[in-house]
Order: sequence, then structure tokens, then C-alpha cells
Amino acid sequence: MITYGLFLYIALTAAVVFISMGVDTVDARSLSGTTYLAKRVLRNRVLAAGVFILLSAVSVCRIAVGNDYWVYRDNFNLIAQDRYVSYEPGFRYIVKILQYFLDYDNYLPIFAFFSLITVFLMVKAIYDQSDWFVYSVFIFMTAGYYFGSLNNVRYYLALSAAMFSMKYILEKDYVKFFAIIGAAALFHKSVLIVIPLYLLATINWNWLGHTVISAFCATLLFFPGLYRKIIFFFYPFYEGSMFDTGQTSLINIAKAAAIFIFALIYRKKIAEDRKLKFGFYCNLFALLLYVFCSFMPEISRIGFYLNVSNVFFIPALLIKIEDKKTRTAWTVVIGLAFLILYALFLRSAYNTDIRILPYYNWIFQ
Repeated sequence: MITYGLFLYIALTAAVVFISMGVDTVDARSLSGTTYLAKRVLRNRVLAAGVFILLSAVSVCRIAVGNDYWVYRDNFNLIAQDRYVSYEPGFRYIVKILQYFLDYDNYLPIFAFFSLITVFLMVKAIYDQSDWFVYSVFIFMTAGYYFGSLNNVRYYLALSAAMFSMKYILEKDYVKFFAIIGAAALFHKSVLIVIPLYLLATINWNWLGHTVISAFCATLLFFPGLYRKIIFFFYPFYEGSMFDTGQTSLINIAKAAAIFIFALIYRKKIAEDRKLKFGFYCNLFALLLYVFCSFMPEISRIGFYLNVSNVFFIPALLIKIEDKKTRTAWTVVIGLAFLILYALFLRSAYNTDIRILPYYNWIFQ
């Protein structure tokens, strides 16, 4: 049965993908000093702005959507009362400032503020970094990254910052990279994990490096207790919590493994391109985490910091395939796979640990 919220999400996905078909950022980047360039850039920006507006509208207008929505609302009130909440200082201070200008318990503008920033950073990251804008938007929507942002406000703000920071580490602009991640850590400190992981993903690994990675994975397999002690030394409140389940997602493993196999087929092309190598190793590290680190609390969230790079990696690799028929076949197969993932995600959207359905908005409901 297709409910109002489910129809809205499907229609939103179709609409933003359709709009994105008119965006050609790669052409615009390669041209200079021409009238055509000015028209192309203008059209790209207008259409990308359309994507941003549609995604923002659904996010900003939501109410009671997300399993932690009312938890955040209650904590907004606690922050206004100068009472302790276990949120990072950046988030607390921003909420405090917003509360100063708002009436007590006026939580909708606060959710709207963080939604606008999160969606903007995500769309801007795709606009700046994608080699095939429409396919990146398609993966972004069907993989659930956007819909996840209707939940877990602080985490997805940090995830959007991580997406945005990728271009700077690829450009070796480490000052901006560290500044962005440092700022994001003021809202969700888990984002600090991307500093070593993204730096490792830029290394030109040889056989010796792969041996080191394999040996490290073996230690994860045989000494999980040691790593748990290290983790809980820094994050003691996670031990025995609802996040400390010892479980991992089979779907995440299957997705990362399938992308890894696809990448191996075109490993020569990956070896020639810094961006492709970065995406390849981010996906590989995500796969290793999902397989060997189920003992780690919130492993899926850490994995998301890595596999969100697939939004850029898969389209960039697809357009590198010279044979048109082969490229089209892979595009269709991968597209169908993500549509299946999308269907499975929407099917679980009513679950209490996700609860982005039913969708309510404060305009009509």
C-alpha cells in the first residue's frame, strides 16, 4: 500500500533525478571564456538550486519524522534551561543562540536551520565533485543518504561536512580539510575518524601496504577485546548501550563487496586516477569495517563516512568505460541494484529505529 509519505519520497526522488538530468558540471569546468560557458553555468546553478529547494522543502517542513525527533525537541528545551545534554558544544551553542531569538519550545525553526545547512552541503558537494551529476544524485537518493538526514540531525550534519571535505583532501588542501572536519566535530565528534581514514585512502598502496592492511584485519578478528577497551576508554557511555549490539548489516557488506568486485574489473583505470583511487579505498575500508568490526558500536555510521564516497566514485568510474554498450549495461545493472536497495530501505522506513515514515509536515498536518 502506497501511503502519502511513501508517495512523497518516491515522487521527490523522481523529481530531483529528472531535474539533475539537465546539469553538466564537467562540461562547465572544462570550458572557459565563452558565452556557452556562461549559459551552461547559469543553467547548472539554477537546476542544482532546484534540487536543493525540493530536498530542503521536504526536510524543513517535517514534523515528528525520525526516531529521535522528540528526543532532540526535549534536549532543545534542556539547552534553553542551561541544563546538561550530552551534545557537542558547537551544536549546543547554536541551539542556545537560536533559542535566544525564539519563543520557548519553538523547535521547528531549529530543525529547519540544521536541515538547510545539511542539505546545502550535500548538494554542494555533489555539484562540485561529481563527474556525472544526475547519476550521483540518483545514488545519493536511492542509497538513502538524503532520507537518513531526516533522522539523526547531528550525525548527518557531520556526514554532509565529510562529503564536502573530500574535494579538499583530493586537492591536497589540507588546511581547509582539517578546518571543515574540525568544525564538524563540534557537532558530532565521530567525524574525526575520517581524518586518518581519508588520508589512508589517498595513499598509493603497494603489495606491502596491502599486506599491512591484511595483518591489521587479522588483529581485528583475533583481538576484538583489546580494541573494545581502547574504544570504551574514549567513549565509555557506548559500552552496553543500545548501539553496542555486536551486529553489522549484511546489506552494507553485500553492497560494498559488489562495488569492490566491479572496481577490480576496471582496476587499471582506477590506478590512473587519484579520485578513483580515493573512492576505491574508501569503499574497501568500509567493507573491511563491516566484516571485521562488528564489535564496534555504531559501525554503520562510521562506514557511512566511507561509503558515501560511492556517490562520486561509481559515476566517475562508469564514464571512464570507453565502450558505450558496456558502459550502458553497467549503468543499468548498477541502477537496478540501487533501486532494489531503495525499495528495501523504504520498506524499513516505518521501523522504530528509523521511523522516517509516516511523513508529517507542519504546513498541512
